[in-house]
Amino acid sequence: METSTPFNQLLNDHSPSLKTFAFKFTRDSAVADDLFQDTMVKALRYVDQFKEGTNIKGWLFTIMRNTFINDYRKDVRKNALITQEEEISSVHLMKSSSINTAEGKFAMADIQRSLDKLPKCYYDPFIQYFEGYKYHEIAEDLGIPIGTVKTRIHMARQILKKQLKVYKK
Repeated sequence: METSTPFNQLLNDHSPSLKTFAFKFTRDSAVADDLFQDTMVKALRYVDQFKEGTNIKGWLFTIMRNTFINDYRKDVRKNALITQEEEISSVHLMKSSSINTAEGKFAMADIQRSLDKLPKCYYDPFIQYFEGYKYHEIAEDLGIPIGTVKTRIHMARQILKKQLKVYKK
């Protein structure tokens, strides 16, 4: 069946009920208009598959329902792959980020300069703690009380925090 004026008239006759049906699916008038338009385009594209005497309203509703379901499935797949959150968690960032080596080199150079500026009495306990040693092991190695080790590590953190505040997020 070719696209003809009688067929176009049938489409026009069923437009109001199709628009209502589209809105029931989507609950959004803009999305319903898109669904209606997609249905009409498909009806015109597949007019040769429409058989005379077939319930055109049922045929159009079937096209609309299938279009809605297919679009819904596409959206679900897309949303499973693409995160659309305002704040992306570190888990999502790990999946999608790339390493910026130039920025990392600058940051590491700044960290090293800040560490080099630390007084030796703060530097030694901080580095040992950073390397994984326990407070009592550091105290024993440096020959100072555990309380002093904790204080010096705390002071080193405060100094580094102040010097590296540009990296605070």
